[in-house]
Amino acid sequence: MAGNSQRRNRRSSNKKGAQVGSGGQRRRGLEGKGPTPPAEMRKGHAKQRAAQARARRATGRPAPRRGGPKGTAELVVGRNPVFEALRDGVPATTLYVQQYIDSDDRVRDALKLAADRGGIHLLEAPRAELDRMTNGLNHQGLVLQVPPYDYAHPEDLTAAAHDAGEDPLVVALDGVTDPRNLGAVVRSVAAFGGHGVVVPERRAAGMTAGAWKTSAGTAARTPVARATNLTRALQGYQKAGLMVVGLAADGEAELTDLDLLDGPVAIVIGSEGKGLSRLVSEACDVRVRIPMPGEAESLNAGVAAGVALYEASRRRTGRR
Repeated sequence: MAGNSQRRNRRSSNKKGAQVGSGGQRRRGLEGKGPTPPAEMRKGHAKQRAAQARARRATGRPAPRRGGPKGTAELVVGRNPVFEALRDGVPATTLYVQQYIDSDDRVRDALKLAADRGGIHLLEAPRAELDRMTNGLNHQGLVLQVPPYDYAHPEDLTAAAHDAGEDPLVVALDGVTDPRNLGAVVRSVAAFGGHGVVVPERRAAGMTAGAWKTSAGTAARTPVARATNLTRALQGYQKAGLMVVGLAADGEAELTDLDLLDGPVAIVIGSEGKGLSRLVSEACDVRVRIPMPGEAESLNAGVAAGVALYEASRRRTGRR
């Protein structure tokens, strides 16, 4: 019954027992740790990364990529796709060739390209093994393994621009899922002097073999960064002094009237159908529209990036 303190395992008090002391840890935590080191010596600081980049340039060492975990390897399947990937310089680690394959021009050309490039392992495998690797796709006896892309960190793009003594010019993609659009944007960034492309980690196109092919080789020298959260990455750019400009059909200003493009800027481009997402749109300092006197209502991401980057390049060239 209620209030019966004789019941077994019944707590008769809510008071807690004695607590273990901190052993002086709190007191030691309040002690001073000396003067703050200069920015160049603080781990993760932008000035430290810039100093490290200068040292790498002086010694000729390549810059490391600080992106998140790599994705999985990709397989290019079929004689024509494999030949075109090798011809267009898509990175590859292994070319699998079916045993007793009926050789034709495409097979011979693919083998020659792989041998000439070097660094690509040539492995012979039975058809059953290639069927298993490709989940039964029509591989025609050729399978090319493409390694996972090594993404940069969004802050690496601005650090590289500052190291070169230039105002950062970065393109961020919001909801662009077609790898060919990503490849076209990478190509435009390289053509107009940009410093890289930022893509979200989820629900977005990545640097696949198709993106590499569309970039026409520029992906080898134009970094692509992956952001866990695109909105936070843009806010980080704002704190670093960049203006975030979003392209939108209902933008409050026209691209050609925007003077911000001749300074440090991140241009944000959404998908052709949905445009910018709400959170990304709200994170932009200004939203601009591309004037289109014709009948088209929108441009795909690759074309829109080319137009915006050309305008930014024109203004920057005229500023010098």
